[in-house]
Amino acid sequence: MSNIGDDDRSEETTAYDGSDIYADDGSVRSDFLMHVGAAIADRDTIYLRQHVAGLHASELGDLLEAIQPEQRLALVSLLGKEFDLAALTEVDEAIRLDIVEHLPNEQIAEAIGEMDSDDAVYILEDLDQEDQEEILAKLPFTERVRLRRSLDYPESTAGRRMQTEFVAVPPFWTVGQTIDYMREDEDLPDSFTQIFVIDPTFKLLGTVDLDRVLRTKRSIKVDAIMRDTSHAIPAEMDQEEAAQLFEQYDLLSAAVVDDNERLVGVLTIDDVVDVIQEEAEEDLLRLSGVGDEELSDSVAEASRSRVPWLFVNSMTACISASVIGLFDATIQQIVALAILMPIVAGMGGNAGSQTMTVTVRALATRGLDIHNAPRIIRREAGVGLLNGMIFGTFIGVVAGLWFQDPNIGGIIATAMLINMMAAALAGIMIPLLLEKSGADPAVSSAVFVTAVTDITGFFSFLGIATWWFHIQ
Repeated sequence: MSNIGDDDRSEETTAYDGSDIYADDGSVRSDFLMHVGAAIADRDTIYLRQHVAGLHASELGDLLEAIQPEQRLALVSLLGKEFDLAALTEVDEAIRLDIVEHLPNEQIAEAIGEMDSDDAVYILEDLDQEDQEEILAKLPFTERVRLRRSLDYPESTAGRRMQTEFVAVPPFWTVGQTIDYMREDEDLPDSFTQIFVIDPTFKLLGTVDLDRVLRTKRSIKVDAIMRDTSHAIPAEMDQEEAAQLFEQYDLLSAAVVDDNERLVGVLTIDDVVDVIQEEAEEDLLRLSGVGDEELSDSVAEASRSRVPWLFVNSMTACISASVIGLFDATIQQIVALAILMPIVAGMGGNAGSQTMTVTVRALATRGLDIHNAPRIIRREAGVGLLNGMIFGTFIGVVAGLWFQDPNIGGIIATAMLINMMAAALAGIMIPLLLEKSGADPAVSSAVFVTAVTDITGFFSFLGIATWWFHIQ
């Protein structure tokens, strides 16, 4: 390889630290990407170990997502054992699987043995059962048991997200014994804020904050300073519900217990932040009918995730079109109706989407339930009525002046009022009914709300116009 290229790269590039790899807009710097790409092409392992191997896992994850697909595997191969496998917890699932499938199980097992258990489970859960067993078999017995226990819990539960490394002591220990234990034991977590108090069967008795330990005399027993654990999280609790507990009670960490209230792990705030972000992204994608699509998905995968609800939408669009067909004679006589129809349907669709988005989010955060639903429904109906009057009047005046016909203005104003009322009610009632029936309102609501606003808008506008001009 050219030594001149290597010299130029060394002269042009200073050592990159965590703040240097990002541009002002938060993306990875283009000049850094250029140098990394050149180093990969030149197989310059010295440069990569100096400027890439030491990046934080999240920074390395951003780099993996920014470079070309063929460069990712080359980068991982060139870094070898210096590649931080924890970076794979920061990338899209498709990228993670692509990289893991090309890594030998020995390398994965070695890296997982040095990772926190929650990160290790995050990587292991996407692997085939055969690969999982082969990797787990290479780990020490205790670590293997811990990881298998986490993998046994259902996906998207606290048990899958928890760390199995924690500090637990018996209630009869003194503060001095506890401090000495933390100083001498080499298997403690890298960071923690709470000490859990357990009985001989590992049943959770309470917790002690680390600052309380440091402020108490060595002779005092742990049970004298511990507090009851009022927010222990069942291992099979959905991760979104666990995140809501963290938000509600301002928790930094929480004990995770099994069905017998035995301590099995700890859920920490960094994992909960990831959960909140994932759930928010998932809700946003599902509201648009694209499922779990990621930017790294192939054309076929992206198409497959979007097709089902597009198909349903095509069926509802046909129903809307058939409604229009009922009034074809009226439309032929009054061309203005064809021009104004999209306004009624479009305004109703937007109003319905606004209400639906607020409703789905309120359901997800448990802000909307059976107790306050009637009040919220009345409020949304009032909003629909008020907005319908405002925009019905505005569009009615515009349409009347446009076509110099007050009849057209009055018809579209009335239809706008009806459709925006229907949109508001559909936007809240459809998600509520879908959740009541066990369906996910984030996935299913949009297409049905759109269908209601289109059908109601077209039918009310054209129906009123047909009736009005018929009696003239």
